[in-house]
Formats: sequence, C-alpha cells, structure tokens
Amino acid sequence: MNISNNLDNVTNLLKSQLAKQSLALLSQLGKHTSAGQLARLLYLAEFFIRDKAISEAVENFRREVLGEGSSYQFTRRLSREVSVTCQNKLVENLIVNEVVRGTAMRKRFAEREGFAPPTFILISPTMRCNLNCIGCSTRQYQYSKKDDWPPELLDRVLTEAKEMGMYFVVTLGGETFIREDIFDFYEKHNDTYWLQYTNGTLIDEEMAKHLAQVGNVAPALSVEGFERETDERRGKGTWQKIMRAARLLKEEGIIFGFSATVTSQNAELLSSEEFIDFFIEQGCLFGWYFQYIPIGKNPDVSLMATPEQRNELRKFVHHTCKTKPIFIGDFWNDGYRCGGCLAGGRQYLHINGDGNVEPCGFVHFAVDNIKDKSLKEVCNSKFFQEIRRRQQAVSAPDRYSDNLLTPCQIIDQPWVLREIVQQTGAFSTHEGAETIIADPAIKAHLDQYSKRLHEIMDPIAEKEYHYKKPE
Repeated sequence: MNISNNLDNVTNLLKSQLAKQSLALLSQLGKHTSAGQLARLLYLAEFFIRDKAISEAVENFRREVLGEGSSYQFTRRLSREVSVTCQNKLVENLIVNEVVRGTAMRKRFAEREGFAPPTFILISPTMRCNLNCIGCSTRQYQYSKKDDWPPELLDRVLTEAKEMGMYFVVTLGGETFIREDIFDFYEKHNDTYWLQYTNGTLIDEEMAKHLAQVGNVAPALSVEGFERETDERRGKGTWQKIMRAARLLKEEGIIFGFSATVTSQNAELLSSEEFIDFFIEQGCLFGWYFQYIPIGKNPDVSLMATPEQRNELRKFVHHTCKTKPIFIGDFWNDGYRCGGCLAGGRQYLHINGDGNVEPCGFVHFAVDNIKDKSLKEVCNSKFFQEIRRRQQAVSAPDRYSDNLLTPCQIIDQPWVLREIVQQTGAFSTHEGAETIIADPAIKAHLDQYSKRLHEIMDPIAEKEYHYKKPE
C-alpha cells in the first residue's frame, strides 16, 4: 500500500510538472518554442496518464497543437492573456488536483464505499442578491444575512468535498460576492478551483485585484444578450456595470467568461457569431449556455426555447467549438460529450441556500439537508440512487433516454422526474417548486415539448452517434 501511494505521488508530481511546462511552452510559441516541441511534451504526458478518457483528451489536444486548431488557439490565449498566478492556479487546482489527483481519489472512494462520488459540487452559500431580476427566485422571497450558510458549514462542506476527491466548486445563489467573508474561503481552500456565477455588478477595482491575487476563482458573468436584453431583465444600467467588470477582469489577467440563459426571445441572438465574437473580444475565455426551465412561482412556459431553436443552438455551439478560441459548455446539447445527465451525484449535485441537497440546480426537490448529514451520506440517498440507476440503465423501461441529445429528466423526459419524486417521497425545496410536476398545463406543455424534441433529435442521434431508437 505504501509503495502504491508513493508511486501515485511521484506520478502526480510528474503530471503537475508536465502540465506547468506545457503552459510555459505555450507562452513562448512563435518566439523560442515550436508547436512540435509542445506536441512532444504532450506525448510524454500521455505515457504517465492511466485514465483512458483523460489520455484521449490529451492525445486529441496534441493533434490540435500540431494542426493549430481552435483548442490550440484557445490555450495560447490562456498563456498570453492570463496572469501567471491565475495560470498556476488553473494548472495546480483544476488540472492536477481536480483532474489528476481527484480522479484517483474518487476511484479509491468508489472502491471503498461502493458508489462513486460526484466530480464537483454546486453550492449556494447565500441567496441574497443586490439585483431584482425578472423571473429570478430571489425576488420572490426576502433573504437576509441570517439566511446565509454559517461559515463553519461552508468550511465543512468544502473540506468533506476534498476528502472525497472534489477540488472543483461551483457557486450559484443569490450573488456569492455579496458575502463579506467569501474571500476567506478562497484563501483557506486555495487548493480548490472555483467557478462563480455572478451578475458582475459588485466587481470593482479592489475586488478585481483581490481576485487576481487569489487566482483560483473564475467568474461567469450573467447576461441575456447585449445591453437591451440584459437591462430589460436585470435593470437599467446593469449592462454597463457588467462591461466594467469584464474590462477590470481582463486587465488583471483573470480567467472569466459569460453565462447566458436561452429563451424563446433571445435564442437567435445567443446563437450568433456576433454574440460570441463580442465576448471573445471582451476577454471571455469560456461561456455557459443554459435552457430556460419553467421552475419557481408562476413559471412562463412560453419563455422556453422551442425544440427547433434548441437544435439551432446545438449546431452553433458545435461549430463554435471547432472554429473559435473559446470554451463553450451547453449541458442540454452536450450529452454525448459528458455521458448524459450529470445530476443526482453522478457528476454533481446542488446544495441550496437552505442546505437542502438537490440533484441539480434546476431540480428543486430533496430528501436530505447538509446541516443534518455528511456530504458522503447525502450523495448516496435513495433519491440519488434512483436517479443514477435510471441514468445508467440500458434496457429498463423506466430509464432515461439512450439518446444523449435528450439527457434532461426535467424537460426531455419529464415523466422521469415525476416518477422519481413520487417513488422516493422527495419534497419540494421552496414554494411553487412542485408546479413543474403537478400543474396540468405545465405537464402537458413539457410532454408536447419532449415529443417534438425527440422527433428532431432522434434522427440526428441515429445518423451522427449511432443511436438506436427503442422498438
């Protein structure tokens, strides 16, 4: 056992050094280093990587380097636009700790405990917010500082996550930057990497400099499109504050991106090269697309992007990933890249502002509260076990769809969420959450949406991904 652990430590050290040397070489490309030199270093890295998926990713990137494709150009942006501190934290925390070290820890955890832990966690340590955006749940409730997670709870969750092999933390909310003590946790848990969704309006010169100093936080600025669309929902003047934040983050060399919710009203704009090119120019290195989900009080199903609009976004994102120097994530259309639905602890879970443990940020049902149980215990609840069973089932009639272009238990297979909640006795985590499975009009709309989505996506999956539709 000691020999094995020592070998793992040596291997992890070599991987860490290889990752740092690769990034260092990238910063010198065109000056003192050739793409061939970097490719040879990446080839050496493949030799030390035992995980097949990671090894294949490195191999694909090596080919991109030699061909000078979009991934290569994206990584050059990382090396040239990002500060050394933020570069080092990206390599040490996200690549070495989360991907290399964390993968090995999670594998050992699974062997020991009998179930695999999530890859990362999504948390909402506060539900307070300085804005009052249309359609946001925070405007429906009066949150105060006393509703925040206590510091000791946040510290415990972060510590337990690392013990299970999770060094990647995503924060939601509310507006996490409104917590006066949040930087204490960035600094104390400086071996983790944070993706923080934010409205961006609290990022001033002082905060940008502080973010540059810690180096392990990547803000995702929430937008609805351009100025008109963003201010219409978030309030007049919000866009200009977001643009100020983007300028300050870029000047400090901080990794940051955008976050956009696709609706029936902005789908075409968000699926345009004009939109992507603008945010690349502002300095965004990544972008996340989310589908509007009719949750909360009085949800408006007419705001859901149509199945046709969703397919156009899918094609646009795939094209962008191949041609633009920016990383784009689209959970609803990326099922074949991540193996389908990530929820229920398969890859992640969400702990909301009250401590209730939800399968994802959009499934507002729970059976456990993190205040009463450990992170390990809540990850393996009967609720989450049933979700994972249906995700992984091959021939069971109650499984998720085998077409990974339709991965969502909420809108793509809406009957799945209804059945699991009823079967496990999960409770709704806020007033109105139950409408998505109980309101007859919403149920009818989601059933029709799902039917039409499968009519579009099933033939695409059959042609492009060898999907076989059940008899």
